[in-house]
Amino acid sequence: MKILLPYGFSHAVGALSLFVFLLSGCAQDQYQRRADVMKDHVENFYSHLKANRVGSAVHENEQIELMADQMADTVKKRGRMGGLGQVEREFALMKTARETSAQNWIALGQYFTLKQQPDRARASYQRVIDTYTNPTEQAYREQAARALKDLDIVSAPSPDPTH
Repeated sequence: MKILLPYGFSHAVGALSLFVFLLSGCAQDQYQRRADVMKDHVENFYSHLKANRVGSAVHENEQIELMADQMADTVKKRGRMGGLGQVEREFALMKTARETSAQNWIALGQYFTLKQQPDRARASYQRVIDTYTNPTEQAYREQAARALKDLDIVSAPSPDPTH
């Protein structure tokens, strides 16, 4: 037995399927989109650093910091309005963004240390100490402070001119 469908029915089903497919893409979680953008910035940061494009790497890290600042504003606004689940997710991503950018500044300091540019390394480590002041970011400040001390060891002039 053959079932005949009204003319255009298959086109309507196809169009509806396409609409649902597109709608599901549009309804993608904003949290996931931000996480993906942050991941792209991190990958770009390290790609630029690897290619010795320091200015571009710094720009990528500044973009991560900007995202963290924007998320902090969102957390404050939504925190007053309710919606605890979304606020928690936004806060978690904001915290990740801040931690990631702190780690990137430390990596930049290490890069400058390897390139024998101690002043630039110091500036990068000091940036972490000055910027990441939240109690939860203490580990990054301590790591940067240790790196500053280690930098003094690495960049101190050798007393023996043959070394």
